[in-house]
Amino acid sequence: MTVLVFGQTGQVARELSLYPEVLCLGRAIADLTKPEVCAAVIADSDATSVINAAAYTAVDKAQDEGDLAHIVNALAPSAMARACADKGVPFVQISTDYVFDGSGTRPWKPDDATGPLGIYGTTKLAGEQGVRGAGGTHAILRTSWVFSAHGQNFVKTMLRLGMVKDTLSVVADQIGGPTSARAIAGATLQIAQTLSQDPDRSGTYHFSGTPDVSWADFARTIFAKAGMLCTVSDIPTTAYPTPAERPKNSRLDCTTTRETFGLDQSDWRLELDRVLADLDAG
Repeated sequence: MTVLVFGQTGQVARELSLYPEVLCLGRAIADLTKPEVCAAVIADSDATSVINAAAYTAVDKAQDEGDLAHIVNALAPSAMARACADKGVPFVQISTDYVFDGSGTRPWKPDDATGPLGIYGTTKLAGEQGVRGAGGTHAILRTSWVFSAHGQNFVKTMLRLGMVKDTLSVVADQIGGPTSARAIAGATLQIAQTLSQDPDRSGTYHFSGTPDVSWADFARTIFAKAGMLCTVSDIPTTAYPTPAERPKNSRLDCTTTRETFGLDQSDWRLELDRVLADLDAG
């Protein structure tokens, strides 16, 4: 079994690279701004499945770079999915809670109506549509609030700020499930393997950490587990304006993922312990 992964330096790609059956491709070989090149790489490979762990993820910057975000998040995965369909191999696309409008408090189900609030979510949704339209064996895995010991993420930002500040104001009215890149990597591999054996399980699925929490309470837990004395002050989203609007409700219903693939949600508090240990080991 050879799993071809698009992405090399991102959080999920770094975790996938630890598996012996995985070959991660960086920009030098597979530049997502050139979708036809990505498709050709798949066509010339002997991969038994393909995972796209690369994306344009600069949510605010995407508001000004919509064309680039569309190429990377929509056109590239669509081309990959078509190439996989031509070869008859499963394709797993990692997507996001940003395809929803963040209204209400009920966890979003995979078949709920979408309504992205910004360019990033819009381009990721277009990528989902392109993957489905390719007609091959596929899984679209929506996730949320990704963190790890690698790259830039909320955990590392809090740890950095907590070293120099006694108090931080953190948004408390956005709720979601922090999800470790390690858990996402394992989930995508299990899904790809299952699809190789049972293509009828193709579809759209959700996978996030549990329990759901606010950014403010997530920050408190980070500081507590790291032994830092930084105090968190709750603020509303309106007190922290950003170029791109964030969804207030990022809760994801992961029931069908568990029923279809036997994947339970990971406890983000335990995953956070692992990430902190990795950072300490450094």
